Amino acid sequence: MSLLRLRAALLGPARLRGAGIPWSVLRTYSSASAKEKARRNAICERTELLEVLKARVKQLQASNVPEMMVNKVDLAPLGNDKYQDLLEKVVAPGPAEEQLTPRGRGESPARPRNWVEKSKEEMYIRQLKVERKLSIAASRLALEGQAKAKRKDKAKAKAKAKKRLKKPEAKVAAAQSHAGSHNVYAHSKPKVVAVKEAAKAQRPQGVLKNKDSSQHKVLQQTIQSNLECFLFLQQPEEAERFLLLYHRSPVKRRLLNANAYNIVMRIWARKGCLQRVNRLFSMMESVGLQPSLDSYAAVLECMGRNQSCTKAIQRCMQQLKNDGFHVDELFQKCLFEEDEKEKVLRAIRIVQPNYQLPPPPSPQTCKSYLLQDFYSKEKMVSYPKLDFSVQELQERFQQQLEMELNNTITIESVESTKPLTPQAIKARKLLTTLRSRWHDSILQALQKSKHSMSKLKTVSGYNILYPYLCLLPDEEYVGIMLQILNTLSPQGESLAVLARELGSKVYNRYITQRKLRSRQLEKVQEVYEDYIHLLAKDSQPDEYLPREYWEKLVAEAGFGPSLNLKDCSWPYMLIMRLGMHMLELLVHAVKVPRNALNPHLEHKLIPVLYHVYSFRSSWQIGLIKPHPIFSQIVSDAAETLLTFNSSAMPMLCPPVPWTSPHFGAFVLNDTKLMRFVDGAIQHQLLLDQCPPVNLHPVLDALNQLGNCAWKINQPVLDIIISIFNDKGNEKLDIPPPISEAPRPPAIPSNYSTMNKSQKHELLLYKKKTAEMHSLRMDALYKLSIANYVRDKVFWFPHNMDFRGRTYPCPPYFNHLGNDVTRAILLFAEGKPLGPKGLDWLKIHLINLTGLKKRNALQERLEYANEIMEEILDSADHPLTGRKWWMNTDEPWQALACCMEIAKASRSPDPAAYISHFPVHQDGSCNGLQHYAALGRDLIGAISVNLMPCDVPQDVYSAVAQQVEEFRKKDAEQGVKIAQVLQGFISRKVVKQTVMTVVYGVTRYGGRLQMEKRLKEIDEFPEEYLWEASHYLVKQVFNGIKEMFSATRDIQNWLTESAKLIAQSGQTVEWVTPLGLPIVQPYYRSKSTVLNCSMQHLSVKSSNSNQKPDTVKQKNAFPPNFIHSLDSTHMMLTALHCLRQGMTFVSVHDCYWTHALTVDIMNQICRQQFVALHSEKILQDLSNFMLEKYCRSGRETRAPWQKKLMEQLSNVPKTGKFNLKKVMDSTYFFS
Repeated sequence: MSLLRLRAALLGPARLRGAGIPWSVLRTYSSASAKEKARRNAICERTELLEVLKARVKQLQASNVPEMMVNKVDLAPLGNDKYQDLLEKVVAPGPAEEQLTPRGRGESPARPRNWVEKSKEEMYIRQLKVERKLSIAASRLALEGQAKAKRKDKAKAKAKAKKRLKKPEAKVAAAQSHAGSHNVYAHSKPKVVAVKEAAKAQRPQGVLKNKDSSQHKVLQQTIQSNLECFLFLQQPEEAERFLLLYHRSPVKRRLLNANAYNIVMRIWARKGCLQRVNRLFSMMESVGLQPSLDSYAAVLECMGRNQSCTKAIQRCMQQLKNDGFHVDELFQKCLFEEDEKEKVLRAIRIVQPNYQLPPPPSPQTCKSYLLQDFYSKEKMVSYPKLDFSVQELQERFQQQLEMELNNTITIESVESTKPLTPQAIKARKLLTTLRSRWHDSILQALQKSKHSMSKLKTVSGYNILYPYLCLLPDEEYVGIMLQILNTLSPQGESLAVLARELGSKVYNRYITQRKLRSRQLEKVQEVYEDYIHLLAKDSQPDEYLPREYWEKLVAEAGFGPSLNLKDCSWPYMLIMRLGMHMLELLVHAVKVPRNALNPHLEHKLIPVLYHVYSFRSSWQIGLIKPHPIFSQIVSDAAETLLTFNSSAMPMLCPPVPWTSPHFGAFVLNDTKLMRFVDGAIQHQLLLDQCPPVNLHPVLDALNQLGNCAWKINQPVLDIIISIFNDKGNEKLDIPPPISEAPRPPAIPSNYSTMNKSQKHELLLYKKKTAEMHSLRMDALYKLSIANYVRDKVFWFPHNMDFRGRTYPCPPYFNHLGNDVTRAILLFAEGKPLGPKGLDWLKIHLINLTGLKKRNALQERLEYANEIMEEILDSADHPLTGRKWWMNTDEPWQALACCMEIAKASRSPDPAAYISHFPVHQDGSCNGLQHYAALGRDLIGAISVNLMPCDVPQDVYSAVAQQVEEFRKKDAEQGVKIAQVLQGFISRKVVKQTVMTVVYGVTRYGGRLQMEKRLKEIDEFPEEYLWEASHYLVKQVFNGIKEMFSATRDIQNWLTESAKLIAQSGQTVEWVTPLGLPIVQPYYRSKSTVLNCSMQHLSVKSSNSNQKPDTVKQKNAFPPNFIHSLDSTHMMLTALHCLRQGMTFVSVHDCYWTHALTVDIMNQICRQQFVALHSEKILQDLSNFMLEKYCRSGRETRAPWQKKLMEQLSNVPKTGKFNLKKVMDSTYFFS
């Protein structure tokens, strides 16, 4: 089949069938790719793009297997989407829909409200008229229905029912044909029960009855985010019209809660329209919804704007009291924007002239036993000062604010030093012209799209997106789309990734604009100006933590908007849908002349972007790929400017302290306290339910990490950039440019004549090229950002993952990066080396080399002194000398350390030398350290350096030795594979598997690791790889079981407990010793397919209403639990280092500080590990889970509950290791 015929077939009509959806429904090509196929002889058709398409056609011809198993997911196209059918199909309300819904059972009738009695009276009269009409119409329909039913044959009705049940699309259509619940089946035959039942199952209210269901919450969130858009756009009429579409339908009304009415009331309140607010208040009560504090705040705000009469305000406040609220709660629990707070207060003072705002709640203190000393007021010390004045910090804040207000920042690339060629000048000129045209065509396409949406009278199709496309100026949407185009890799990018990025960029800019509109930014500026007095060197010292000081200042500020915005997050599906729409506009609008690079070709515009398909593992995914002409122009232009989101850059001022899960880090950019997978909401819900005081230790630890100031190691950066611009160096982890890629294999002119080996060779070449491009761009971003801040002091705000592990928010350049990135970072604050500082620098250098791992610290120090000549040569002549530093494990950090040692040793007084250099102390197989401490496992404790020893113990060598003993015994007994393995078992072969056993690696995964290590040994016979790796992984597991018996018992207990919990239909939850609540987000992923014109996009959703994934829950619990303990230990160490006035940062289980304070940090690190494991961690976990999953009070228990109770109660027994020995262990962290 030719490409042209394929395209015709693909774009032809396709029908949904019972088992699934034909592949052709899910596959479309842009029209331009077919046009290109028609001109085979053109130069552009010998590009990678057409090769992909040709290969794809052959693949389809050879296989009848559909590539996207849609029958395994829920199809949710626009118009039929279960998340959208209520939002998109609006039928003009019939009489039945205007009838007021009677209150459900158990709902107490709302009390009559004096101040809205008149409105209610009018509505009641209207209701009586409607009910009268309804009863007449209903009796007529019933008579007609009975007469028709008698004439129908029963057998015929049954057959019809079966047919109806077999066709899901018929059911969907029936369910959507009417919006109201009363008139949906008004004309159906009363006796055809089967048909009625089938239709009932498909009605929207099936989803809506379960108000706790995830679908219900997503629909509610979508409605509220739409209403928030109208609030932002100040369109009260549109908001009310949208609300009434749901309010008037008894079915759709179930999606509305008090918040939806409150949003519309707030819009009218800002306009001072009390009559409209009263009407909405009455409507809310009429459907049995209880007004909330926000409802009363909106009414009082409106009364305050109008300066209503005293009696009306008194009646409103009396009803507020009758509902169980207190006036003070309005100011304690409601979030206000702009001048809302002042208007509410004005209304109250009309009635109570002497009313004063309630005093802020007295600060609560964390009661954790582990932090008694830390939070003790008697032991409080002043917060460490930065080496900046108040004036300097204010200037830095203004620079940061300006960057965030611009949303993006454009910086010079480190490649800018290269000379400009005539070819580059020509390409840049062409690119500038093209971008100007693209800007205009995207703007035109966007405006045309919005115009057509605004003309739609129903909320169908993309009209749902219309308000979201009005939130920002059109120019901003165009800028976002062009930014995506400019950063697109020549290899293309996944459709889903691009859609998410586009939608998220719009959301982030909307949040920024909301913060500006609500005057929240003014409040932040005002508070921050006072906050920096805590940090500045020329201000009075204060005995507050950053969080405490910020909260104090906010409380003192009193008036103005709240610093937390009302929840206005958009559902993940909505972000994806918006992103897809923008991506489709971009693909259709952006074109390039076909003869841009070859004037001999016909001048014709062709698309810059193509939509193609590829495979990743066994999954078929849609890709957006740039046309090779565009990629070539960009490559020739060699542009030297890079554009980043402001949130991708380090901060130029100290971060805003975390004070709650919703506030902290950047000044304007929206940042989550906890990172989680897209669409997951359970982590945020858990944090919101947690008492704020329980989160104080975690917030304070993140603030401590974020307040560490950094600067650039300029000499090292300059050397790295010089090598980067001189073809790179793979040995030194500096990626070479694409120009250094191996030559492509010779390809025959006809792709179909290629043999298997040629195809494989071509595939490897393309894979290598893609990898090189990815690595090169990653390095370019990191080095360019570092170069941009080379003369600045900067900060990395931190947040955490769901286990509590901390990460810097800027994604590209930070201290969690590779060797290159870490080598160019220095502490901004310098401290003298002190008497032992130079020795610690030398020991740190030897640690970085990877040499002397099993030697004592003194031996490492002696070795460093022996090779001082090499160290000084490396520092003085890094690229022209003997290059000793290049042959180390971490060459760039080693070089940076050589330079620091050279400066210090040559200074007149090394002890007085001011050093900015971070010295690291690493945990010794930290996961196993926590297991050994939990189980008080003596043998395990010795192996991982919990016990004091003269030299460091190496657990990997110990396991290798154990496995070698097993091998010898088997070899003596004639086991062939044991004999083959003689001389091949080493520390390197077993290390990865030993390291990952603690984190839940399976035997299957371990075997793959072993096979990879054995492959690296040239002498090992390839034919024995599978058998040898299978044998080795078995022996490694046996060795660990023998050496770490308590560890395996704990691991098995955790795994089995998680398995039983997941099988009971619940997810595994626990609370860390610092009070952080954790839930594992592993569910049986269910996909929803978004039906967009470009392709059906399968979007996986992860929510708490799906069944837990038992395998993931049980396998992930042991490693996640251990990760939560290592993060707890790190946070405890960070907080206690803060009390000592020390600089401290961490890369998980690797702790950094100045050379001067290494000894103090080591002492604190050991103290906190002992304190942590002196708690009854496993017993507390058992008690928490018994309470959560096996609550008492039931007379009879299900068998699974009894089994779970027995499992959770059977806490593993502990050994006899004395935990206090850790205090004297030199190599615990070293």
